[in-house]
Amino acid sequence: MTQPPSSGPSGPATPPPAGRPGEDQAAFPPAPPGYPPYPGAAPAPKRKRGALIAALALAVVLVLCAGGGVVAFLTLRDAGAGEGAQEPAVAVDQFLTAVYTDRDAGAAAKLVCSSARDEDRIAAKIAEVEKYAQTHRNPRFRWSSPKVDNQTGDRATVSTTVTVTTADEKVADQNLRFTVVQTTGWWVCEVA
Repeated sequence: MTQPPSSGPSGPATPPPAGRPGEDQAAFPPAPPGYPPYPGAAPAPKRKRGALIAALALAVVLVLCAGGGVVAFLTLRDAGAGEGAQEPAVAVDQFLTAVYTDRDAGAAAKLVCSSARDEDRIAAKIAEVEKYAQTHRNPRFRWSSPKVDNQTGDRATVSTTVTVTTADEKVADQNLRFTVVQTTGWWVCEVA
């Protein structure tokens, strides 16, 4: 058997090195798999717009949330602003005066702690007292001196009896118990 020639019609035994035609392949080593077959700067990776838009959207949401949190803090911080009463019994007496004597929902709301302040309910109670006053002849509201039944730290229970007397000498009593809390003074938080 004879050996085929090393060069001839079948071509060379080793493939030509990859690269541009006419370049000296000895100056550049072969490229590893996955890289361009010729030397030079690799193209810059394209920036993805989706990631940039998502990052900007996240930044806007965080700014809005932080801004909303600050506004809520400032609003709620002043919700219980004021001095409150010096004593639990004084807070109850001032509240009863605002409801039964002055019939002023705004003044009554200013005496209620911020966690229990419901201006609609307070206005409804004032309307109830007004209706009672209109349906009976010359009603007079009075109450016994509020008495502190229990006081522990910044919480007290105060009781009193509200009495209404009409011109035709009808009398009605209602026993009330108040929960009063102290923050920047004493505030009425619950009436039972």
